[in-house]
Amino acid sequence: MPRLTIIHTNDLHSHFEHWPKLSRYIATTRAAALARGEGVLVVDDGDAMDRVHPLSEATDGQANVDLFNAAGYDAATIGNNEGIGNPHDTLAHLYDHATFPVALANLFEADGTRPVFAKPVVYRTVAGIRVAIIGFTAPYFDSYRPNGWSVRPVADILPGLLADIRGSYDVLVVLSHLGLPTDRYLATHYPQLDVIIGGHTHHLLPTGETDQHTLLAAAGKYGEHVGVVTVDVAAHAVTAMRAATVAVADLPEEAEDAATIAGYQARGTALLAAEPVADLPQALTIDNDGPSPLLTAGLAAIAAGGHTDLAALNAGLFLGDLPAGVVTKADLHRVLPHPMHLMVTTLPGTELWRLVMEMEKNKGFLRHFHFTGMSFRGKQFGWLDYRGLTVANNRDVYVDGEPLVPNRLYRLTSLDHYLFLPFFPTLEIVGDNELLFPDFLRTVVGRWLAAQYPLK
Repeated sequence: MPRLTIIHTNDLHSHFEHWPKLSRYIATTRAAALARGEGVLVVDDGDAMDRVHPLSEATDGQANVDLFNAAGYDAATIGNNEGIGNPHDTLAHLYDHATFPVALANLFEADGTRPVFAKPVVYRTVAGIRVAIIGFTAPYFDSYRPNGWSVRPVADILPGLLADIRGSYDVLVVLSHLGLPTDRYLATHYPQLDVIIGGHTHHLLPTGETDQHTLLAAAGKYGEHVGVVTVDVAAHAVTAMRAATVAVADLPEEAEDAATIAGYQARGTALLAAEPVADLPQALTIDNDGPSPLLTAGLAAIAAGGHTDLAALNAGLFLGDLPAGVVTKADLHRVLPHPMHLMVTTLPGTELWRLVMEMEKNKGFLRHFHFTGMSFRGKQFGWLDYRGLTVANNRDVYVDGEPLVPNRLYRLTSLDHYLFLPFFPTLEIVGDNELLFPDFLRTVVGRWLAAQYPLK
């Protein structure tokens, strides 16, 4: 009976510390399956690239693609880190040299055409088994749009696609960078789907999950696990499916692994360090418990970047000080590794007052609040401070020293990150928010530092 083995990864997020073991496992598992006469596919479910690693940052993700090429991946889709963590042109050319196709059905150019690199369906035939692979990225409408893309809901794409490809495959696989709740919905409402390989919510399904006919599989996050799905096929129909995951930590280590991992870090850091940005006459230090020079500089930088007089920013974004002397892109990446963009919010004085009250109410709690995700790559939120705003008597808000005018419109620059947090609901409820792409926070800070402290 023909058998298909699918080796899958998801949400690697440039955790190259697991790559030597993981890539060896892919090679040995594929070789063993081929020796048994099985068909083999190696696929990735997106968020493989994360600019938190200096090598991904320095090479615009080309290093990630090179590793996938060397490992012999057969298909991949993109996650939000590839989709909105890259400028439009960077994503458009990310896979120019990929030896694998990108299955991506719900991303379009602003004019409605499909990106050159994306295929709505990828077909593979292995061991006589016809496999169709469909890919979806998380439809973050507000973030894809200002980056020059149009992303569509799965419901707008999948029904027509299923009708178009009916009869052209033996096994239908979905690479779903949509999250476990959506995967379960798809399994319930689209029984044509044989295998859904999931990600985005970093969920681990050690032995998979079955909903009627559909098998859900996922391998957690960061390359800590790798997944294997086996599918038995007879007379062009699936007869049995199984899912398993393997902990990469339990795989054998080789003597050169540590040097290889260190080499990834060193190469990326060296490439970034070769690009000077500014020359500081004195160190800019950060303090998570109160105002500090680096936070003040950051506030000035984002206000300039957003062309506003008002700004708000938290100290926990800065993961260290900037020393006196030449600042390079390596320094900026070390201090600000987050894939965050500026956000300009326009709102009337009454709502600005409410927003400031939300910030004041939560800032004591947030100062030492530890959290992960939502683009944050640090440890704690830290001190929240303002530019152009002061608060007196706990309730009186002043703008540039003058009392806030209730019916006047104000513009404030902060971060798109704040829109996704539960602490400042006024931003989402009444704010007219403009996300500024493609520059990251570190790029904006670097540009301001270059203007204030030019290289000699």
